[in-house]
Amino acid sequence: MTFKLSVTDRRLWALAWPLMLTNLTVPLLGLVDTAVLGHLESPEYLGAVAVGANLFSILYWTFGFMRMGTTGLAAQAWGRRDSFNQVALLLRSVVLAVGIGLLLILAHQPLIRIGLTLMDPSAGVTELAAEYAAIRIWSAPAVLCQYTLVGWLIGTQFPRGPMIMLIVANGLNIVLDVLFVTVLGWNSRGVAIATVIAEYGAAIIGFAIVLNRMPEGQRLTRALIGTLADYLAILQVNRYIMVRTIALLLVLAFFTAQGARQGDTILAANAVLITFLLLISNALDGFANAAEALIGESIGKGSRKRFLVVFRCALRWSLLGSLLLTILFVAGGRGLVALLTGIEEVRTTAWQYLPWLWLLPFASVWGFLFDGVFIGATRTRDMQNTMLFSALVVFAPVWWLTTGWGNHGLWFSLICLMLARALSMGWLCWSHTRHDRWFSAR
Repeated sequence: MTFKLSVTDRRLWALAWPLMLTNLTVPLLGLVDTAVLGHLESPEYLGAVAVGANLFSILYWTFGFMRMGTTGLAAQAWGRRDSFNQVALLLRSVVLAVGIGLLLILAHQPLIRIGLTLMDPSAGVTELAAEYAAIRIWSAPAVLCQYTLVGWLIGTQFPRGPMIMLIVANGLNIVLDVLFVTVLGWNSRGVAIATVIAEYGAAIIGFAIVLNRMPEGQRLTRALIGTLADYLAILQVNRYIMVRTIALLLVLAFFTAQGARQGDTILAANAVLITFLLLISNALDGFANAAEALIGESIGKGSRKRFLVVFRCALRWSLLGSLLLTILFVAGGRGLVALLTGIEEVRTTAWQYLPWLWLLPFASVWGFLFDGVFIGATRTRDMQNTMLFSALVVFAPVWWLTTGWGNHGLWFSLICLMLARALSMGWLCWSHTRHDRWFSAR
């Protein structure tokens, strides 16, 4: 008996593997910064970059809708073979990205001040982090443009594009980190400048790739720029993703804060285990990103049969991926924790909570998969509503009722949040399919 991949399996994997590789190499930027600064005479430089980078991760993640919303709309235009709307969407999304990026630059002083106040680092780190952030903010237009370019490339089924952009960003960042920090001695300021240059370099490469992927025969006309109504239509899709993302960020921030209230050891142990959640996300998001493109294409074509075939295929591979990750964590969880921390107290504490890590892949895979389906279908309001329901109606009450369980209660609440998302989005998915709403007006 031979195992043979279907056409849909092959298409899904052709899209998924470059995106998985891209996702898994994203942390390299932070690792290079850490490695370069970790050998300087003062730990304040490393602390400043850690604080500043965390600030920008939160800021830019809030605008992650620029990528997700663009993917769904581009995939549907790709499915319709609508070259005008493919180009118009890209142009309008880039205009929005540049506009939002410039607004962030104009408002950077109060944003940085508020962020540093909330993080409350030491005085020395605060001064250096403020300097780092004041430089990094200049990359905002480039970062947001990258989001739109990556979204468009995924939607038009060219996943190697984002991978090439990330290779350029990583390569530039490594070379410039060594030059600015090790050779010129610019410390944390040099890391910020290197990151800004790397972000613009990646954006330039992204524009070059996109120009090469433009549909043939589509002329540049005034109509491509669009009217205010066209931009508002894009923002309407994206605003729901933004609310959903902010809700998720608040839950994760609350999780970290509650861990910190239980002591530095619990905080550190949770940080180690959350690192594995990021690994799960980066791995399984490859299937979700591929689903975004193929689901959007099927809706653009108006093919209900194709939609169901893609969904079942993405579900099958996502569940298999979560099973393999579960086996990895059950068999090697203790060793993986030991790789991330050499502090005995943190290590033994993290080991106490390993059973929650074993549950994470299966509990979280549904949210990643359904996000891909709903993004491809541009059902972003459903994403917002299910996240708000899961956070306010499930996570918050469960945490309150299990405060006596200590850190176990905190992890139980997080697992319940993920399962609530799975059940609520799964129910909507079933309902939309039964009542044929995937192909109706939003």
